[in-house]
Amino acid sequence: MATGRWVHEVGSWDSAQAYAGEPTGWAHAMAEAGHDVASFGKLHHRSGADDDGFTERHLPMFIVGGTGWLQGLPRREPIPYDEAHELASDVGVGETTYTRYDRRVTEAACEWLGSPDRTAAPWTAFVSLVAPHYPLSAPEEFAALYPLDEIPPPEIEPLEHTHVAVRAMQSFFNYDDYFDDASRTQARAAYFALCSYMDHNVGLVLAALDASGQRDNTRIIYTSDHGELLGNRGLWCKSFLYEDSVAVPMVVSGPGVPAGRTVEANVNLVDIAATVTETVGAASSTSSESLVHRALHPESDRPAFSEYHDGGSITGSFAIGSGEWKYIHHQDYAPELYNLAEDPDELIDLGGSSRVAAERAALAKTLNDLVDTTAANNAAFASQIALIDQHGGRDALANAFRFNHTPIPD
Repeated sequence: MATGRWVHEVGSWDSAQAYAGEPTGWAHAMAEAGHDVASFGKLHHRSGADDDGFTERHLPMFIVGGTGWLQGLPRREPIPYDEAHELASDVGVGETTYTRYDRRVTEAACEWLGSPDRTAAPWTAFVSLVAPHYPLSAPEEFAALYPLDEIPPPEIEPLEHTHVAVRAMQSFFNYDDYFDDASRTQARAAYFALCSYMDHNVGLVLAALDASGQRDNTRIIYTSDHGELLGNRGLWCKSFLYEDSVAVPMVVSGPGVPAGRTVEANVNLVDIAATVTETVGAASSTSSESLVHRALHPESDRPAFSEYHDGGSITGSFAIGSGEWKYIHHQDYAPELYNLAEDPDELIDLGGSSRVAAERAALAKTLNDLVDTTAANNAAFASQIALIDQHGGRDALANAFRFNHTPIPD
């Protein structure tokens, strides 16, 4: 998202290898073009000592201690994720450190947008809210919007996952083992309430932009870093390459953007970079394509792409979406293949079906044209092994600071 380059291009393989300013990204380009470039809230970059391009940071959240989630590094000999039980135990109604943090972030962004300085010089702002990340507990006024007796169960019942790579991930992130029907309903209600809380905060930021008189000359991008499985398939949070996790909102408005148009064509988070930098005539990486260009030219068949090399995974996994098809490649294991038009819930795996051999081969070629999966998988494991050694070995990591979500900065 910061650079407009894929994970395998920048080597940010996991939650312990965060962006540290290299290669340069859209924030650097905008600063070089003379913009004030401000961040508000969650960055999850490595540390404040790195030049990530921002000219000012407000309430920044970096990865813990500049090292992040070390326990996820030993993927071939995983450290048990005992913190998984906390997801089910921290559900309900009430404020959390995250909801209070988002309120502070929103207030800071609104105050900044309202300053007379915003009309004195061009600016670029990154407002990054945590909600609806767990803990799944929401402020009372938003929780009241979702009575528990109106909350539906997960749309997809718990499954016995047969793919070895998926089963290994489910065993590691065994969140669902700690839920019962009551807590599952509470968690889902809280997630919906947190979405409404986040929408409320976004509304306040947009109202501040309106009040500043700059709405018409400002390009706005609204998106998220990942989705949420929310109990579907017996899975929670992110990490898996199913649509619940990898399909995210993407709304763009502003100068040059066609109003009221819904585009079904694939886009990617790397495309944010080109969308930002083209406003000042700066180039972006070849992996990034302007979302505005995409809105104006939706006919091109550009694939959607995701990859995962983080904790819980026994191998690198790569997903390609093209047309009605979704292809998931697990390095050294059988692939998964889904027809999203006929099977939007991804319940019928056609990865081994001879009936769709041509489609599977075409998607595999599309993936191989984009990334050498063997090289990427080897590079990820090699990088993680080196980090494990650097931090004293597996036993030392097992006893390092443990957490299930990043603590709020002071």
